[in-house]
Amino acid sequence: MTRLFNDPTSFATEAREGFAAANGAYVCAAQGGVISRTPAAAGTVAVVIGGGSGHYPAFAGFVGPGLAHGAAMGDLFASPSAQQILAIAKAAENGGGVLLGYGNYAGDVLNFTTAQEWMRGEGIACESIAVTDDIASAPPDHEAERRGIAGDLAVFKIAGAAAAAGIPLDEVARIARHANARVRSFGVAFGGCTLPGATEPLFSVPPGRMALGLGIHGEPGIEESDVPSADALAGRLVEVLLGELPTGIDRAAGKRAVPILNGLGSVKHEELFVVFRRIAELLERAGVQLVTPQVGEFCTSFEMPGASLTLVWLDPELERLWLAPAESAAFRIGATQAEYATARQTDPVGPEPSTHPTDAPTVASAASRGAAPSVLASLEAVHDRIIDAAEELGRIDAVAGDGDHGIGMVRGSRAARDAAAHAVAAGNGAGTVLRCAANAWSDRAGGTSGALWGLMLRALGDALGDREAPDAAAVASGVADAVAAVRQRGGAEPGDKTMVDALVPFSRTLSWEVTAGAPLAHAWCDAAAAAETAAAATATLTPRKGRARTHGARSLGTPDAGAHSFALIAIAIGKTLRKDNR
Repeated sequence: MTRLFNDPTSFATEAREGFAAANGAYVCAAQGGVISRTPAAAGTVAVVIGGGSGHYPAFAGFVGPGLAHGAAMGDLFASPSAQQILAIAKAAENGGGVLLGYGNYAGDVLNFTTAQEWMRGEGIACESIAVTDDIASAPPDHEAERRGIAGDLAVFKIAGAAAAAGIPLDEVARIARHANARVRSFGVAFGGCTLPGATEPLFSVPPGRMALGLGIHGEPGIEESDVPSADALAGRLVEVLLGELPTGIDRAAGKRAVPILNGLGSVKHEELFVVFRRIAELLERAGVQLVTPQVGEFCTSFEMPGASLTLVWLDPELERLWLAPAESAAFRIGATQAEYATARQTDPVGPEPSTHPTDAPTVASAASRGAAPSVLASLEAVHDRIIDAAEELGRIDAVAGDGDHGIGMVRGSRAARDAAAHAVAAGNGAGTVLRCAANAWSDRAGGTSGALWGLMLRALGDALGDREAPDAAAVASGVADAVAAVRQRGGAEPGDKTMVDALVPFSRTLSWEVTAGAPLAHAWCDAAAAAETAAAATATLTPRKGRARTHGARSLGTPDAGAHSFALIAIAIGKTLRKDNR
């Protein structure tokens, strides 16, 4: 378990600060992550990677010459927000556009895709690659649904080398996608990891047993077996990976590959070397020519006891780029630190900007400004309710996810409340207060829930605006817009066991009640009751979207954490609206 921490909600931020302080030769701190002290040559592509914290050396450890130019770092097991990604990308960009690289998880897809859209909207060329190397997370005919684990290193390294060679953005993106198609990984674990402040691991494995096909966020394995000997484990890993060769490779014999044996946190180097001794023997016996084997920690999950094997199947283009010089705090190949003595010595970015984006009030009517304190009161009620439910939400999420939903919702709701309070004090209208809350929630919470709550609050704020006092019809219309935004961006529909299962009946009931002439407080409370019923009903569903999809059967009997938290929030806001209308 994690023993050394202060406030668990600040752990990721403090770890990022400590990493930057310890590795000033390679990186400097920036808003939302770190960027390389060695900038990209003028006019070349900047490779910006990222994901949740808790996986060191992924992702900050792979920032440096020949690798990534920046890393956006989210909170524990939660994707960085779109704002963080945008800030890092703009700090790293040097005239050649940006390639974004991340693991294929719902929150990362949402936030990196949003950041990509924002950059393109600002005239910055941007492409992206979602790494999908974990063969346990989806069958071969659904490769695009697979998650990214230790294969991230190979894809990011090859993309970084292509960028350093001056290759243009569209070709760097093609090469990264080609590399991703040639990478396969499979892992095992002997137990779960424990997040800072938690007293129990995210999952457990019976003594003497091993979970196969684990995820790096603490997702349980897809099956269990007895713990084998080191040689037997090596045989299982090699057998699984040789059993699924990438498209275009008909047989392993005669092919060149990089083997990456990755420790997940508490399986240390000597144990890994014992396992790799047999892996190398088996691969060579199969006719595979090994190129620069890598054994160590490359993508961890706190103290999780486990390991994964990655095979990077090379062709001449990929091999040249893999072997190109690179050096970072956690990875080095074909170069020495002296070769980068010309790295810049000054911090290229200034202090982080204020987290409150609206210090000067926007133009708003007196009626809208008068409604702003009610918006703030609702957000205060949301935060208070989430604080009370945080442990329960984490427990629900841990059944088939990574257990971070509660802490992520606390971070997001607190940031939204504080940003709203600042906006109200500055004299803003209801719409701007909601938009400020939206930006703060998505930026601080990160992950899927952070992105979706940012979308919802922003859509509601846009619908209410700053010109009129919000009425019931405007609120119902804004909620409908919010639901549409979530369905469009997240891709979930009713029945997929997500927050959408509670959102849709809430919005429909609210619209029906308002159209029938019910006051807002009455309509909202009826809609909240519908959301509560729908959220409870998700316990009978098997997830078809998000991280829980891989372990769907485990969640039967347990409601979806996102749907449940939405219902709690809707009820809390309803109580506040009733108080305001007494």
